[in-house]
Amino acid sequence: MSSINRRTLLLSTSACAAMPAWVSAQKAPALVTITKGLDHPWGLAFLPDGSALVTERSGRLRRVIINDKRLLPPITGTPESANNGEGGLLGLAIDPEFRANRFVFMAFTETRGGGTVTSVFRARLNEAHTALENGRIIFRQNVVGQENSHYGARIVFDRSNHLFVTTGDRQSWQDKGLKGEVQKPETYIGKIIRITREGTAAPGNPKLPGWAPEVWSTGHRNVQGAALHPETGQLWISDHGPRGGDEINMPEAGKNYGWPVISYGVEYSGGKVGEGTSKAGMEQPVYYWQETVAPSGMTFYSATKYPDWKGSLFVGSLRGLHLARLTFANGKVASQEKLFNGFSRFRDVVQGPDGRLYVLTDEPNPGGGLYVIGAAGDAA
Repeated sequence: MSSINRRTLLLSTSACAAMPAWVSAQKAPALVTITKGLDHPWGLAFLPDGSALVTERSGRLRRVIINDKRLLPPITGTPESANNGEGGLLGLAIDPEFRANRFVFMAFTETRGGGTVTSVFRARLNEAHTALENGRIIFRQNVVGQENSHYGARIVFDRSNHLFVTTGDRQSWQDKGLKGEVQKPETYIGKIIRITREGTAAPGNPKLPGWAPEVWSTGHRNVQGAALHPETGQLWISDHGPRGGDEINMPEAGKNYGWPVISYGVEYSGGKVGEGTSKAGMEQPVYYWQETVAPSGMTFYSATKYPDWKGSLFVGSLRGLHLARLTFANGKVASQEKLFNGFSRFRDVVQGPDGRLYVLTDEPNPGGGLYVIGAAGDAA
């Protein structure tokens, strides 16, 4: 099937891209260190004062003073997370009205009923930025999983100040105990959830027969990246395939994105997944990779610090060890550029208030760190 005849453009190799105008042949794009020594950093978000919060998978929340590159001691009051496998303290979001309510939201893996679930914790950050206060769990998955992987756990605020929360399939297509849960609309397994700050179903959710009121879309595998388009406000996500078939999607209310019935990937053994690559009533991806990149955090670049990159979608790659830059033409993905290829596992990418792009790298090489994209030889 030609990618020109549908919304997806398949690129398994890096596209050749011209050097951005903001650098020269002597000063190529480079990662400038803000801080190292982070323990499996996972989520990154900026506070109104320009400092950043970072979740560490081990359960700690850290504040980083960007201007002088200071990593401060852990903030107290975080939820007790199940730090095993892919689990721990994961997604992070700052309330759009933080100056008024000081709310911080975190997705984490909670021990429950003999297994674990993806849960969302809300707390108030004190004025000294040293402690979370009045914390409580506002959402948790309604099915317990035994596998310590595929938690999803990204959080994004929409333009109505409601939260999109991603959940993974908990390896349910292989787990006999959970088999079929992704395609059950009453569960929170393999779903995009949309809730209010209080954890209730958000106004405007699908309200379809048999669907849990908090469910926005279904048929997802392990969504570890989520971002709003800066012009349309549409949610975009990155979803892990099995072996190959990693996807970019635009989840719409009440729609089914196919996992594990359809996929462009294959089983780890090499066998076919489900029924093939398409089925009536199931959505096709906006974009997919034939290679395994293991996509993670993502953001659209809308500032002018790097003018040649404005409008691009940046996606961290865990398996591919690069930061992917996707460009668009006529509403479709037109090209892919692999930045900093081979440097590390890129866990998250966020546009800072200064218009620069900040990235988190995961262990083991070169270790967990926060970097800003600059030009070679620049100071942050």
